[in-house]
Amino acid sequence: MKKTWIVTLETYLRQIKSWSFFFMVISPFLMIALTVGISYVSADSAASSKQIAVISDSATLRQSYLKQHATGVNRKITQPTQAKKAMRENHLAGYLTLSTTTDRVRADYHGNNSLSSGTQAQVQNFLSQYQQAQNYQDAKLTAKQQRLLARTPVFKQHIATKAGTTNLTRTISFWILITMIYIILITYSSITAQEIASEKGTKIMEIIFSSTTATSYFVGKIAGIMLVILTQIGIYLLGGWAGYSIAVNNAALKPLLADNQALINGVIHNLFNINLLFLFLGVVIYTILAAYSGALVAKAEDASKAAQPVVMLSMLAFFAAFPFQNNLDALAVKILSYIPFFSSYFMPMRIINNTANWGEQFISLTILLATIGLFALYVGRQYQRLMLQTDSQNLWQHLLKRLRHQ
Repeated sequence: MKKTWIVTLETYLRQIKSWSFFFMVISPFLMIALTVGISYVSADSAASSKQIAVISDSATLRQSYLKQHATGVNRKITQPTQAKKAMRENHLAGYLTLSTTTDRVRADYHGNNSLSSGTQAQVQNFLSQYQQAQNYQDAKLTAKQQRLLARTPVFKQHIATKAGTTNLTRTISFWILITMIYIILITYSSITAQEIASEKGTKIMEIIFSSTTATSYFVGKIAGIMLVILTQIGIYLLGGWAGYSIAVNNAALKPLLADNQALINGVIHNLFNINLLFLFLGVVIYTILAAYSGALVAKAEDASKAAQPVVMLSMLAFFAAFPFQNNLDALAVKILSYIPFFSSYFMPMRIINNTANWGEQFISLTILLATIGLFALYVGRQYQRLMLQTDSQNLWQHLLKRLRHQ
């Protein structure tokens, strides 16, 4: 057991100190930062070109409009000459002039394109309110008469938003979960195969196997790789938590998060439950398969070929889940949710959509755990012979040979 942990620690330290691990971890954060930066710059530029200026000889009238409609308005421009210059430089969509006569309030818009329907409604609403207040003043109505004339009908909408939010939550959770599984498997299948194949046929392996069992050494290698995967996932979780904390404290994003809090909580709940265990165990069983494939090749140069069966199997499971995301009552979904190598995709999909009870989840999890244990035991017993053989047979010849001898 002690030697197994030494192998685990040595494998873990070697992987996390490599430049490939650093770039794997940092690349998503760089992509997010680049995307956010470009979006911010482009959005800021686009926002300025969509703004309008509000110009009026009456400071009271202009301030009344700005008080009601603060967004989408360039407050710095107060003169028509400034507005025309900004329009020529594409920094302004147009300008609105407000004026009053003895009995009327008037608005004139100057721009290259017509106002959007939303902005037109805002302007019309402001003019109606301001004109009504002017009419009340000119008519010398009492306060009671003004209240009577200000009465409006009541209209309310009663929408069942819970069902729509639930469906969106399930869809987002489904895509996040299976994409995480697929990306981790594709990334680490080649790393695992390379890690195992690089030691193939070396003298150091003969020395290692003379001091410890092949099964202990193999378990240590797999455990080390698992720790690397957990480290990367942990870094992503911390990064996600930090990003969410920043967004919550951001004045611009806080209202958006508050409006969609039910959706966010639902997605978090679907990810941080037994689905996370299915994700991890799915990675474990595919990693053992990748290690077995790496031990089968004759040379370290063939490690990329060794990872091909694992990649193809994970791609098959990944794309097989797509047609059934809206047909979870299909018999194929129920069967595949119990089959190892597929259950890590299909059982979480059923759990997210509440079509699998606790008994079904437990059975699927037990089958997956038993398969991992038996598969690891089988590969461990074959590991010494596979690692010390140096014939020139390719991967498929090795597999066929093994099948003939079963």
